[in-house]
Amino acid sequence: MKIGNVDLGDKPVLLAPMEDVTDPSFRYMCKHFGADMMYTEFINADGLIRDAGSSVAKLNIYDYERPIGIQLYGHIIESMVEAARIATEANPDVIDINFGCPVKKIANRGAGSGMMRDVPKMVEMTSRIVGATHLPVTVKTRLGWNDDNKNIVEIAERLQDVGIKAITIHGRTRAQLYTGKADWTLIGEVKRNPRMHIPVIGNGDIDSPKRAKDMFDRYGVDGIMIGRATYGRPWIFAEIKHYLKTGCLMPPLPTKDKVDIARMHFERSLQVKGPITGMLEMRRHFSFYFKGLPHFKDIRIKLLTTLDPAEVYSLLNHIVERYSNYVVDESVNPSPWTNKED
Repeated sequence: MKIGNVDLGDKPVLLAPMEDVTDPSFRYMCKHFGADMMYTEFINADGLIRDAGSSVAKLNIYDYERPIGIQLYGHIIESMVEAARIATEANPDVIDINFGCPVKKIANRGAGSGMMRDVPKMVEMTSRIVGATHLPVTVKTRLGWNDDNKNIVEIAERLQDVGIKAITIHGRTRAQLYTGKADWTLIGEVKRNPRMHIPVIGNGDIDSPKRAKDMFDRYGVDGIMIGRATYGRPWIFAEIKHYLKTGCLMPPLPTKDKVDIARMHFERSLQVKGPITGMLEMRRHFSFYFKGLPHFKDIRIKLLTTLDPAEVYSLLNHIVERYSNYVVDESVNPSPWTNKED
């Protein structure tokens, strides 16, 4: 599969952009386990052109992350065009437009999935962004605004016609938010559309190697994108690739190995964000790394409240001693995310 000149190989597995999650330290872990392409957290176009520190910081990418995309969102065409020019200077491999975020404060002002209610504006914005950068432009979106307006087949054609190089489709409408099951039938319809010639990437509810293979086989997508299932489980990329290649599942990781991974992630977070922010932002990850361990409440509380890196290392060592080779079967303990875009 190619996005412009970016060759991702056969059946690539991509990391979804997720706000407050896909920061450099988490991307480092996902790349370590074989993510074929990753994206930054989404960046507010208005914040970027105003030089807001939090938005500008998200432009920081590293060569080892490549290929990587910078994702932008906004509802004002001129702001999005200028943001695309600024993002281009950061030298990513792809500029991605977020037409999929369903969060009320974003969608209701016409950004994210809110743009699906104004397809002409969506098309014009995309066309202008394509013309503003030499990089491949891609789009991430949903099936439609609600069940009565599932217009993704039309949208995909029109966005392709103005120059996007790939489209990622999340199998829910905006109205669904993150509830119910992702419906991949329309994703498959877009892929089978004889007018479509750009890669179609499927997204939504991929939480196991078997489901990943099923989505490739059943719907013929060019690639898959994983979001919530990566949380506390960045090794899912290695699991999926192993299964696609061999047809066999990798054995579940013992707790000792998860501790080693969590420690690596923690060290990277401290390195990238500093001792205070790095500590605070790891809290959301620690609970999920050790989900399913019995009688873990006291340790979890300490991990989520301490501000002392030395205590974190001590707690991680204690987890190894206490649980040794204890194994949690992730096939019956899926990541319970309900509030992030994937």
